[in-house]
Parts: sequence; structure tokens; C-alpha cells
Amino acid sequence: MKHLILGNGPAGVVAAEALRKLRPQDDITMLGNEPEPSYSRMAIPYLLVGNIDERGTYLRKSPDHFASLGIREVRGQASAVDTAAKQVTLDDGQTLAYDKLLIATGSVPVRLPVPGVDLPGVHSCWTLEDARHIAERAKPGARVLQIGAGFIGCIIMEALTRRKVKLTIVEMGDRMVPRMMTQVAGNMIRRWVEKKGVEVHTDARVESIREAGGALVARLAGGQEIICDLIIAAAGVKPNVAFLAGSGIELGRGVYVDECCATNVPGVYAAGDVAEAIDFSTGERLVNAIQPNAADQARVAAANMAGGHATSQGTLALNVLDAMGMISSSFGQWWGAEDGQSVEMVDDAAGRYLSLQFRGDVLIGATSIGLTNHVGVLRGMIQTRTHLGPWKDKLLKDPLRVMEAYLACAQDASTIPVVGV
Repeated sequence: MKHLILGNGPAGVVAAEALRKLRPQDDITMLGNEPEPSYSRMAIPYLLVGNIDERGTYLRKSPDHFASLGIREVRGQASAVDTAAKQVTLDDGQTLAYDKLLIATGSVPVRLPVPGVDLPGVHSCWTLEDARHIAERAKPGARVLQIGAGFIGCIIMEALTRRKVKLTIVEMGDRMVPRMMTQVAGNMIRRWVEKKGVEVHTDARVESIREAGGALVARLAGGQEIICDLIIAAAGVKPNVAFLAGSGIELGRGVYVDECCATNVPGVYAAGDVAEAIDFSTGERLVNAIQPNAADQARVAAANMAGGHATSQGTLALNVLDAMGMISSSFGQWWGAEDGQSVEMVDDAAGRYLSLQFRGDVLIGATSIGLTNHVGVLRGMIQTRTHLGPWKDKLLKDPLRVMEAYLACAQDASTIPVVGV
């Protein structure tokens, strides 16, 4: 049996290793399109800070790790998939045959439709090559403009400020981290980072970039101009699916997969940032581009490629972010439901915030800042769809009692004293 894995990021690596355990004699090939060994993009900020070197980003430290497992590595870019012939064509014309195919090609940065975005000194922060270019220019005192204040943007922000640059951020949304945080929470993060010396523009858009006097000049939609030495485009990513055109594999924003991580084409699976799976909270399709989800889907896909029958309960939106010391998190349907109820606790002075979203007596989503002790409990209650019963009304009055609610509902409520009822 020939297994072909397109992508050597976290999903591809986990799947290849899981397949080898399940199918010791099968042929496994893993394709990567960058010259470096398999590495984690999420480690790039630590590289920029100087906490690790490039080897520290590698997913597996031994140079012969995959060879020792009998996993063949191929370098190249997939350009087309022929599902009838069961083969993948690479950009150099080489073809790779398969019996089972896993698409784990991850994401690619969104290219900004801005004149001047291709000028030297304008970079994404997505690859090790990008990191090298950024490190050259992001010296102490350098003027850096970052376009985008989403999850990835905020991680990059942390690394840049620790390099002691003069940082300005432009975000199109009305708050920082708009796809992870409520408006109140996103603006709390904004005020926090501004106190740390970062200049933030929300509801703002870069409309052009030009060179002038050896510097870069970014013009905002309102006419303001920002002079900088480096511009980082961190306006988001999208699933890497362009090469699948004409393959017959059903696509939405990403590759459609079912609970088995299988596509509509027999023998073809997808996992990680490229997969559009059923959302645990809403039942709708979602691209959930986080590393834990990639690993979970990779294990499910590998089990099924090996002839088993593994299923996923659905992809759960889960984000934990450290924005210059302010720890925030969001889980599940954090924005709430039309037919649901919610409660919000705000303590701006202490840097604490908690939003809980309910449907019936079930917690379906949560957002928190500065409440790290609650993270596991919130995730657990959402993921287990715990029925809270009378505790739902108690939480609507005091959302900080989530630990009491969890204990009371997870165990025999009659043995646990309820305080202050």
C-alpha cells in the first residue's frame, strides 16, 4: 500500500508517524515544499526573539528521524492531483503515485491587494526565509509597521517588541484579535499593548506602500502616512488548495472533510489548516487553523488510511494568546448564539475579563483575559457539553464560579457543598 502525504508540517509529520506504527510494511512518502527540515511555524517568533536557533524550530531533532522510520521525504511543490489515475504532479514535472492520499498542505499567507506590497522590505512572517529577512531589518530602534492584529499578528508583535523596535500596528477590524475576542476583550488587549509602547490603529487600512529616501512609506485610507524600515504583512492566512483545482475533490474555503477526515473522493483525506471540517459547536464547516487540531485530525486520518475507523467529534475553536503578558483565551462559540444567553464580567483595572455564552443550560463558548486557572475548566465544560442545570443561573449572576459549577456537575452534586446559594 502506497501512502502519500502532501505537507511536512505538524499534520503531515503526525500522520506519517502514526501510519508507520499502524502499517509497518507500507510505503510512506511525505512531500515538503521548503528546503528546511520539517519545522513549526509557531516557533518562528521564538526564533526572532533569540530564544532558539533555527534547529529549535524543527519538529524532529534527529536528521535521520524519518529515514529511520522508513518514511521517504521528497522536496517539491504539488501542482496537480489526478484522483482517477491516483497520482500527484509536482512543479518540476515529477509524478508521485498513491493508493491513499493525505492533503496536509496547510495555509498560505493572504496576499494584500495593496500597491507596493512586493517592494523590498515588505514581508510575511510565515517561513524561516521570512524570519531571516525580518531579523536583518528588525534591529533595536527600527521603525516597523505590522499590518494585521489577529492571532498570528499578536504573536509576531510579541517577538518584535522584544527586539526593541518602534512598532506600529494597523488592523482593519474594530478591535485587536477580532476573530478570537469580543469587542470589550479585544479593546482591553489594545489598551494593554499601547501602555507597553505599541501604537495601534484599528478600523484602519493600508492603501499603498512606496519607497522614499531609503525608507518605506505606508499610506492609510484616511491619508495618514507612516514611515518605516520594515513592513510585516500579517493580515491572515488561507488554506493552500489552489493546486487542487480540477481534481474532483470538493472544496469550500478549504478541503471538505467528514468526521473521518475523508474527502468526497475515496482514498483521499485531509488534515490540519487545509481541512474544512464540521465545527463542534455549530455543526457548520470551519477551517480551524491551530496546531492541536492539526495533530488530532492527522491521527484520525492516519487511522482510517490504515484501514481502521476513527472519527472526530468535530473541530473545536480554541485559542490561547499571550499578548505581551496579557493572557487571553477563547473557546467554542465564543461570540454566542441568537437563541442563547450570556454574561460578561469586566475588571479593566485588574486586567480581568470573562464572557460566558449559553444555549439552554449548556456552556457553548467562552472568552477570558487574566483568568488562566479557568482555561481547562471552560474548555472541558464546552467539549463535554455538560448540562449545568441550576448552575447556569448561578453563573449568569457570577461567572467566576465556573470551577464550582464544573465540580458540582462533573461529580455527585449532593456531595459538594454549594457556597452562597
